[in-house]
Amino acid sequence: MKPRVGMFAFTCCEGCGLAVIECENELLDVLSLIDLVEWREGLSEKANPPELEIALVEGSISTHADEQKLKAIRERAKVLVALGACAHTGGLNALKNRYGMNQVKQMVYGEAGAQFDTIPARPLSAVVPVDLFLPGCPIDRTEFLSVVRDVALGKAPRLPDYPLCVECKKKENVCVFFQGRFCMGPVVRAGCGAICPTHGDGCEACRGLVSHPNEQAHKETLAEHGLKVDEVLMHFNMFNSYQEDQPA
Repeated sequence: MKPRVGMFAFTCCEGCGLAVIECENELLDVLSLIDLVEWREGLSEKANPPELEIALVEGSISTHADEQKLKAIRERAKVLVALGACAHTGGLNALKNRYGMNQVKQMVYGEAGAQFDTIPARPLSAVVPVDLFLPGCPIDRTEFLSVVRDVALGKAPRLPDYPLCVECKKKENVCVFFQGRFCMGPVVRAGCGAICPTHGDGCEACRGLVSHPNEQAHKETLAEHGLKVDEVLMHFNMFNSYQEDQPA
């Protein structure tokens, strides 16, 4: 019997779900290993079984209703995988945590905002235990297929845990520091193929940090190119501004 898999989305653009749909032919290979039974974005029918072997969840948790729904998913699933930056680190949504929630509602909806339920945005791991995470904004399709295959076969997936600079150098890219740009590559988890630096942009850390980032080396690199830590933190915080001590 193939493992039953459900995909769920909370506060996000659902770009990670679209990335999965774009797997096309490769997705058919994965479907030979799993039974995809629940996915609003990709299925016209919903089986809604009481138990799931795997729950793939994208988006951050930003309402009380999200919180209760995620807990219910956690109770049903043997393995829960956080998909993408919003689910993994809180992502862009956590930028709103810098403001009061009433202020946020007023800014977005005006007087009508009072009726909406909103709380500081959090990654999934701040609400329930998460077994695995797949970082990035959006997720890397090849990495997604590899992780789902591994989980379906009972193997432990292994994500890259070395800096993005490694992938950039393999591609023989001109370092963006030499172009006067900011980059988080020296401390950020690789695995995206250095897609942003390859196309001339600095990395903004959507995949989060490696387990043991060499922060001092990064500071020295910034100083070497006349850049300041405070300025680069503005870029880092775009996807990583959530702090664990933020109130729910």
